[in-house]
Amino acid sequence: MFGAELVVFGSDWFVIVPLLVLLPELTGSGVWGALVLAADTGIIALLLPYTGTIADRYDRRKIMMAANVAALLAVLLLFLVRSAATAPLALVAIGAISVAKAFYSPAASAALPNVVDPADLAAANAVAGSAWGTMTIVGASLGGIVSSAFGPYVSFAVAVVCLAVAAVVTALIRRPLQAPRDASVPAPRAWHALVEALRYIGARPRIRALVTVKSAVGLGNGVLTVFPLLAGVYGVGALGAGLLFAVRGAGALVGPLVMRPVLRHRSWLLPGLALSMGLYGLGYVGVAFSPWFPLVLVLVFVAHFAGGTNWVLSNFALQGEVPDRLRGRVFATDMMLATLAISVSQLGAAVFVDRVDEKVILIGCGLITVVYAIGWRIATRRLSLDEPATGRADDLADDPA
Repeated sequence: MFGAELVVFGSDWFVIVPLLVLLPELTGSGVWGALVLAADTGIIALLLPYTGTIADRYDRRKIMMAANVAALLAVLLLFLVRSAATAPLALVAIGAISVAKAFYSPAASAALPNVVDPADLAAANAVAGSAWGTMTIVGASLGGIVSSAFGPYVSFAVAVVCLAVAAVVTALIRRPLQAPRDASVPAPRAWHALVEALRYIGARPRIRALVTVKSAVGLGNGVLTVFPLLAGVYGVGALGAGLLFAVRGAGALVGPLVMRPVLRHRSWLLPGLALSMGLYGLGYVGVAFSPWFPLVLVLVFVAHFAGGTNWVLSNFALQGEVPDRLRGRVFATDMMLATLAISVSQLGAAVFVDRVDEKVILIGCGLITVVYAIGWRIATRRLSLDEPATGRADDLADDPA
């Protein structure tokens, strides 16, 4: 499953990187690139509440494979994007790929505890959490190199091959990706299933705390909007901008692996989550005041070291708290809140990026995350994850469905 996720994350970069270069060349406008990025995140956020219910009702392996095939077919549309007149097809393709990802993500997250033994879940989360960071470095770099050397359409072809490989690898997973269901109990309808999950979250303070964690880093994500401008300020050009994105990925890769020991101590999880949120924000406040570009790279690495750690700690804690039959929906809600936070932050940064100094945006996004972290920790100070969840069996008994 880890191999399949690596390939899926990598295929993203073989689409997005060349497309963001191709569309301005065809249309003479940067608006299309902005629309592509907005569609990529916005559609996923809108669909996640529904797709999470699907991950709990149907075979997760089939969902993941179907999502890979659907994304593959959508990428084929990009081969028709050859002029300004056909540029709208890029939005259709990206929209379809986003729909596929909205089905894939909650199914994959919910399936992880079923793929490994309980004793290996902490290690599995650390490894899985490094997948995105790994492909941010490798995939984005290779996507740019292939597109520059051979053209965007060769890069799209690589994405098609990647998605086909991901579907095949997923088919080879031998363990079931969800716990056995009682055949005598009919699966709830999508709307009822969604309401059931929201009530489950609302009635449990620990779950409420955990599904609001990723929003802190998401609200600070607007800093990515000024990466190219920041490279210009320090006179390092396109290479510097590439380095900023590379160290971002490196931090997200290293953080989950280095902080794996925290996963073995449940009492450390909530303080660790608050600390990771705060460190992300302080890292970008530091970037705003840094006099040297090498120090900027170090601080960006530290910020995303914390951000990657935040993601893995919250995922691990949720997997231990939520019963399997609800896990897809809860993870979908978790990812929806994080994605919406990212969208809000990036749109907010886009409004001000041409009006204020880029350092103001860095400080603003950083302080928003720090304030969120402080407020979240105050609100959760009486909660503890020391004891296990009040029993998955109890949870199942308490819920009428």
